[in-house]
Amino acid sequence: MATNAEGSPPVDAARPLAFRVRGLTKVYETEAGQVHALRGVDLDIVQGEILVLLGPSGSGKSTLLNILGGLDRASGGSIQFNGGELTAASERELTAFRRASVGFIFQFFNLVPSLTARENVALITEVAEDPMPPEVALAKVGLSDRLDHFPAQLSGGQQQRVAVARAIAKRPKIMLCDEPTGSLDTESGVQVLEAIVEVTRDVGATTMIVSHNSDIAMIADRVIRFRDGHIIEVEVNPTKRSPRDIRW
Repeated sequence: MATNAEGSPPVDAARPLAFRVRGLTKVYETEAGQVHALRGVDLDIVQGEILVLLGPSGSGKSTLLNILGGLDRASGGSIQFNGGELTAASERELTAFRRASVGFIFQFFNLVPSLTARENVALITEVAEDPMPPEVALAKVGLSDRLDHFPAQLSGGQQQRVAVARAIAKRPKIMLCDEPTGSLDTESGVQVLEAIVEVTRDVGATTMIVSHNSDIAMIADRVIRFRDGHIIEVEVNPTKRSPRDIRW
């Protein structure tokens, strides 16, 4: 069921909002002039839902993800997180927000080559407020037998699962995933998506996945389609599938 992007309703109006986004804009200044990455985005994001963001390169998907995660600032508009105004936060407050509430997963794994899987996850647990032990986080993504392996000793899919474990070890409220399967083969991509879906539900996170692969939309509660800095469609997914059941 598709809904209009303007004022689109959440999946379950009885559940609280994680984010309330209104009139969000982002303008970059370049030598060639201004680039409008976001042009007045409105979106309600319900706690605990999985969103997949689709659209061509440059349509605003990753820009929105970075702003919601406190990695970048909006040029205009408002973001409320759990009822508090995020757009007015200081740099110190944004750092605290990222550290306490947000888990990031990117296309490239960003693991430290000289550290084991356990040690890479421990980088997060050492600074988080209420972390799970690295061994527990790695067990949740099926890597209990790879705790003391270095990244070079792991496949691409296993390295990305270490990145998932690192992200969820802080028990984040928000999981932001930017092309998490973009550099993986089909089987590795399925395993990573399974890990993201299972562990984020286990910790009760709200998950947003940016992808160019429209088939990934089948695992979402809602699909958000972008074009030229606008949300052009919000689609509720009535029959979600597991990652193992989708086409690639």
